[in-house]
Amino acid sequence: MSSPAPLIEVHRGDMLESLHSGHAVVCDDSGQIVQAWGDPMAVIFPRSSCKMIQALPLIESGAADAHGLTSEQLALACASHQGAHIHTDRVQVWLDQLGLKDSDFRCGPQWPGDIPARNEIICAHAQPCQIHNNCSGKHAGFLTLNRHLGGAADYELVDHPVQQAGKAAFEEVTDMTSPGYGIDGCSAPNFATSVQGLARAMASFASAGDRSDTRSQAMVRLTQAMTAHPELVAGETRACTDLMRAMDGRVAIKTGAEAVFVAIIPERKMGVALKITDGSTRGAEAAIAAILVKLGVLDADHPATRARMVPEIRNWRGTLCGHVRPTRALL
Repeated sequence: MSSPAPLIEVHRGDMLESLHSGHAVVCDDSGQIVQAWGDPMAVIFPRSSCKMIQALPLIESGAADAHGLTSEQLALACASHQGAHIHTDRVQVWLDQLGLKDSDFRCGPQWPGDIPARNEIICAHAQPCQIHNNCSGKHAGFLTLNRHLGGAADYELVDHPVQQAGKAAFEEVTDMTSPGYGIDGCSAPNFATSVQGLARAMASFASAGDRSDTRSQAMVRLTQAMTAHPELVAGETRACTDLMRAMDGRVAIKTGAEAVFVAIIPERKMGVALKITDGSTRGAEAAIAAILVKLGVLDADHPATRARMVPEIRNWRGTLCGHVRPTRALL
């Protein structure tokens, strides 16, 4: 096993103050490694970066078409959203279509990341609901699949048919038996895999347009939904949304908690997965931007790129104090 590779440097003045290390892999459409940093076989929890995999059974089962799901709803099934009205209003419509209520969710309540939505709840002297949870779109997908399968109400349990379908899809597209699982922030099981396994899965999504089987068609639909609706996948000011917009819908990217990031690059038939070992969002956003620039699909000079890959460090008075930048090894 290799040690984590230094990927992102943080300088204050002329001195290196912090260093974000991690593992990253780029795979081609055959699942082979094109380039890697750190240990490709490092086992990680993909967290929310694998939501498009978790959404595969929603389409493959026929549930999505049986319920007439739109591309917006498929994007929300892959989302870690801000809880803004553009997210929660759509999830509420989805719940209404199913004839279900907020109490049918199993993701738990969460304060919105969107400041206006948060302030609205505070000013109303109210509390957030489960619909505000950043994973409520994924859970609406789970509820839709569960309705189609006729499963019990506790769809979040690891032995439930909804989660077993997700596990089967996960192991098939990563081409690995998962060594175990943890419970995610939204209460659903999150199955572990290697960084290479996750990149291999993303490469399968990226090359799905070359195949005609049911799973590949589902992969194409989910990727296209994400790139068509980047504002639903995350939200305003978020890296996923801003960077997908910067790439004009050519690439789908998705973050996960504890500094995981993935990318689906159809034009290159490549998939990317990375994990920053200290769990830093700053490190993960800089690293994914740098890799996308290296692969030629993201403009290094785009404002959204610079804001993540090489952000300036300024103090509260606005004085320039330092900067973040990818390591020479990463570039």
